[in-house]
Amino acid sequence: MADAKLFVEAHRELTRRYFLRLGSAGIAAWSTLRLSFAADPSADLSAQQKLEQAIAKIEYLTPSADFGNVGRGDPVPSELPDDQRRAVGLDRDTWQLEVVPDAESGAKVEQPLSKERGTAFNWEALMRLAEKSAVRYFKVMTCNNINAPLGMGLWEGLPLRDILWLARPTDNIRRVFYYGYHNEKPEQMFRSSLPLNRVLEDPSGELPVLVCYKLNGQWLSPKRGGPVRMLVPEAYGFKSVKWLQRIVLTNNHQANDTYADANNDIESWQKTFARFVDAPEDVEPGAPIPLTGLAQVGIGGLTKVQVALDSSEAAPADDPYFTRLTWRDADVLPLPPDWSKSLPGGKTPEMPLQFDPQTGRPREWPLRYTLVHWATIVPGVAAGKYQLRCRTIDLAGHAQPLPRPFLKSGRNAIHSVTVNVGDDA
Repeated sequence: MADAKLFVEAHRELTRRYFLRLGSAGIAAWSTLRLSFAADPSADLSAQQKLEQAIAKIEYLTPSADFGNVGRGDPVPSELPDDQRRAVGLDRDTWQLEVVPDAESGAKVEQPLSKERGTAFNWEALMRLAEKSAVRYFKVMTCNNINAPLGMGLWEGLPLRDILWLARPTDNIRRVFYYGYHNEKPEQMFRSSLPLNRVLEDPSGELPVLVCYKLNGQWLSPKRGGPVRMLVPEAYGFKSVKWLQRIVLTNNHQANDTYADANNDIESWQKTFARFVDAPEDVEPGAPIPLTGLAQVGIGGLTKVQVALDSSEAAPADDPYFTRLTWRDADVLPLPPDWSKSLPGGKTPEMPLQFDPQTGRPREWPLRYTLVHWATIVPGVAAGKYQLRCRTIDLAGHAQPLPRPFLKSGRNAIHSVTVNVGDDA
């Protein structure tokens, strides 16, 4: 958990500066937050461990090894011995990618990239194209059935369309089917798909779908889907298939996603939501309550993070999303100017697509499909037991969990934590 501890320290330094700018009230609040973790050494250790576990999956730039992991296989392909991974094409020297037509659907391409023909796309060809066309961008990875992000990184790859055009597609193609290595067992195959138009032309303001080979400036590890995986910026993780080896261009109008079999919304964009990182469990009556956290910025963008303090544990039947609570705006913090220090070697990489090359700063803030820090102070209250809640407001004015509160399209329920105020709690 060393990297998690470093993240906690970085997060706290960022928020410490925020609290100090607020003057005497901010200094008092910061002291409360620090004491909640340091008053008792044994309690501090317990709280620190809990904090590290809570944020391990939602770090700003998460070290590759610390990403939360969702995968399948028996064994999982990343756990194969090196010689076996090399034998099945899960090594940079042996990796090959096929791009072939679905003949049964009438799809047509002039130059299939296939192992049978000896024309499969390989690592050497990928690197040649990458010299001219590689791009990189920040993206948070989230599973649509888990209520916290798995990690946030700087990803690098080649736009998928650059490879598809090598196969010279000509006619009767509506979707792109793809899957990765799956131990040759059909029941372990994990597959996904995209509309062809999404691959060939990015909607205004959107990032390209990538054939991805780097994370945080380093080659993708086997656990992260290396040597090559798909990366779909606006989508949940099941679209970004690991261990990519085969693409099928098809005229089939229906998706083939594995996640459809479990009643998931397979065309769901990432949602916007907030979570706490630091929140004191115990506070003196009348003492200000300092709070810090992270927010995932989804397709709807982000205008506000808000917090509420209330004594009710459950939502009223006629107000399931707590809209009648007294919500208070938190401050969304800017990107740290030294964000590249969390990359291996602290070296700033070539400019991410979301950045202005003239200024070296984000084109907008917050960036969609990323994480942001936030912080605030809630005024002190009388003794009792309370619930702290946080939520986001998107660019259209929708308060979390709206406009899409349904579980199968991504988890974004309002996060709630308990705080005890005084001896009577």
